[in-house]
Formats: sequence, structure tokens, C-alpha cells
Amino acid sequence: MTKQDEMIDAHIEKIGGWRGEMLAQTRMMIRQTLDDVVEEVKWRKPSNPDGVLTWSHGGMLCTGEVYKNKVKLTFVKGAALEDPQGLFNASLAGNARRAIDLHQDDKLDGVAFKSLIRAAAGKNQSR
Repeated sequence: MTKQDEMIDAHIEKIGGWRGEMLAQTRMMIRQTLDDVVEEVKWRKPSNPDGVLTWSHGGMLCTGEVYKNKVKLTFVKGAALEDPQGLFNASLAGNARRAIDLHQDDKLDGVAFKSLIRAAAGKNQSR
């Protein structure tokens, strides 16, 4: 386990509750999909000292942010991705990003989510 892994584990543990569990679940699915994905905590600042979880593979794939009532997974190039299962439910008006807002009792379709992760990685490879 790397120092970065330990930092991300601590970040998720600090969040705790259903939001920490949701973020841990999505992290696990991303890692299962792309075993060489790069995970980082970025954009630390006084208003958000813990920063934002990010996943990259040939470029940024998505971020994982936690809010009071949701976990938001923002795909940097989401507008360019096919989403046949309709996972994207937020940030739908922009030209680049798309997001998945997950609330407390939501169940994320793992097959569809992993497909989006693969598509995002493929989009990064095609540029």
C-alpha cells in the first residue's frame, strides 16, 4: 500500500457514514475496472482542507466530492461519453462535464458505472 493509498483511505474514513461508504464503493469499482488508475487528492484549500479525490488514466477521468446530502462523481469529459443507462443526472447542461449525484439510499449500477469508466479512459487514449 502506497502513501497515497493510505491518504485516500484516511480521507474516506474521515468522511464516514453513508457518504464514506458510497465513495469507498465507487473507488473500489474504479480500481476493479482500471487496475493502473492513478488516484490522487487534489485542490486542498482552507475552505476544503481535505481536498478532492481524483482518478486519472491517460488524463483526468472523474472526481469524487462529498456534500452534505450527496456524493458527486464528476466526469471531466462526460458530455462526450455514451450513457445508455442514464447514470448522469447532474451538470447536464455543460459542453464538457457530466456528473452522477448519489444520495443516501441510491444504488449505483456497477456494470453501467464500470462501462462509463472504461469509456472515459478510452476517450483519454483517443486524443
